[in-house]
Amino acid sequence: MSVQDEAAVPRLAEAAIADDVGLLLAKLHAAGSVVNNKALAEFGLRERSYSVLRLACSGLEPTQRELAEFLSLDPSQIVALVDDLEARGLVAREQGRTDRRQKIVLATADGERVHREAYRAIAECEAKTLAALAPDEATALRMLLRKALWG
Repeated sequence: MSVQDEAAVPRLAEAAIADDVGLLLAKLHAAGSVVNNKALAEFGLRERSYSVLRLACSGLEPTQRELAEFLSLDPSQIVALVDDLEARGLVAREQGRTDRRQKIVLATADGERVHREAYRAIAECEAKTLAALAPDEATALRMLLRKALWG
C-alpha cells in the first residue's frame, strides 16, 4: 500500500504549495517515518538510531562528527544515540585509525545481526511507501534525490 493509498488526495493538494519541493519532501518523509518507526519498534530502534547503526555497519568507520554532519543532527544528539546503542551492545566506539583523537563507531556482532533484521523490515516499508511508483521511477527518485543533495 503506497502513501497515497493510505489517504486519498486531499482537497488542499490543489493549492500551489502542493508543488513546493520542500513540502513534498517533508510530507513523504513524515509518512515514511511513521511506517518505518512502527517496523523498527520491534528491534528497539527508531529511524535515527537505525541510521546510526546502518552507518556503523557500512564498513566506512564513521566518526561521531561525520555521523552528525551526514544525518544533519546536532553532535549531542549523535552522542545520545551512540550511547544508547552502545549500552545495548550494538555498537562500540574505537579510536580512529587515521586520527587517534577521533572516535569511530563500529557495529558489534549483535549490532550486525539486528541491522540485518531491521534492514529487511525497512526495505518492506520503503516498498510500501513507494508502491505507487514503477521500479524505474523509484530508482530515478533515489538518483535525483542524491543528485540534489550531493551533485
